[in-house]
Amino acid sequence: METRRSMEVEQVRVEKPVQQRRDEYVVSLNQNPGGGGVVVGVKGNGIFLTWKDMWVTVPDKKGGRPAILQGVTGYVEPGAVLAIMGPSGCGKSTLLDTRAGRFGDNTRRTGEILINGHKQTLAFGTSAYATQDDTLMTTLTVKEAVYYSAELQLPDSMLRSEKRERADITIRDMGLQDSINTRIGGWSSKGLSGGQKRRVSICIEILTRPKLLFLDEPTSGLDSAASYHVMDRIVKLAKQEQRTVVASIHQPSSEVFDLFHNLCLLSSG
Repeated sequence: METRRSMEVEQVRVEKPVQQRRDEYVVSLNQNPGGGGVVVGVKGNGIFLTWKDMWVTVPDKKGGRPAILQGVTGYVEPGAVLAIMGPSGCGKSTLLDTRAGRFGDNTRRTGEILINGHKQTLAFGTSAYATQDDTLMTTLTVKEAVYYSAELQLPDSMLRSEKRERADITIRDMGLQDSINTRIGGWSSKGLSGGQKRRVSICIEILTRPKLLFLDEPTSGLDSAASYHVMDRIVKLAKQEQRTVVASIHQPSSEVFDLFHNLCLLSSG
């Protein structure tokens, strides 16, 4: 096991290699001569995400700007799932949001985030972000929820039959084919289990087939069995389609922990 330390952050390489051909990705980590972080060369159509010396500060009531993240450095490669772990309040969600470009106007960020070795913005459909809360229409079935989302998210250039085919494939990828006609349900009506609802939420986010997927505590509120089924599906998708997945996670079981390829461990930012 290889451990890299930056400030109070540990980047742990789990000895569980990603299954991919050696010639598919050629990666080299070098210092940018212009002082610009980590340069990563990638051969293939995946996304290699790196970040160096990330600092995030927010204003407080006393007029100061305390640091939530302090000099965090790390990377995640195509076909791998990176888990961000640490105690409550250590900055897991902040680190995830910062790399996904989701931070408020009062938040100040320094450091570099590179996509395939370059500073660039992600095109629409290239990345997706699944939030911690499931915001689903309780009266819809799985099929209806995913079909409607496909109609709204996918481009007008696609035929309706193509959109429905994409929705069907995504439903199967997340293992929801047996519940396709089940209503999502809520507090007033019985429906899907918590793990199935979480998979529906993720299913909707990956309709555009993003190469970069951010998950904010995807196992929150689920039991160990449901958590394993959710993360097992995500890991399989990452391997099969060479997706880059970053997930913040709190207190995973040993079975779920073993699924991850890399670990970023935070302690007080």
